[in-house]
Amino acid sequence: MQVQAKPGLKLIAILEALKGLLSFAVALGLHLLAGKDLQQWAESLVLHAHLNPAHHLPGVFIEAMGRFPQGNVQWFMLGALAYTIIRWVEAYGLWKGLRWTEWLALIGCVIYVPFEVYGLIHHPGIIGAVILIVNLLIIAYIARTLQAKPEFAIES
Repeated sequence: MQVQAKPGLKLIAILEALKGLLSFAVALGLHLLAGKDLQQWAESLVLHAHLNPAHHLPGVFIEAMGRFPQGNVQWFMLGALAYTIIRWVEAYGLWKGLRWTEWLALIGCVIYVPFEVYGLIHHPGIIGAVILIVNLLIIAYIARTLQAKPEFAIES
């Protein structure tokens, strides 16, 4: 059923569209990396950022990229594209007021809560706390929106 979307749902739709855009950028970046020597690319990136490859974090990054199996880059790219499609479909549906995308958004938000709580417990910080709070606010808003709508409405 399609109804006029509330402004709050349109704001969530914009957030989902931006997440999809970020995911698309990741997929594009992975596509550009496919077939390249990842360790050499990582070394170039570290040097371009004026970091010392001998320091701990840049060294760990270079080593991890050297051990990353080349064939997995394409799988990660396909995963990022699938995530992009899901986010954009969700954003479109929320913008248009499609009820089933409200359920998709609710489930999509709820799935992240245990990981956000785990991350906050093991790595406390303001960013993790803000992400969890925003996610919980979105969950509460969507749940309230779904609860306020009748399951089956007779249109006149």
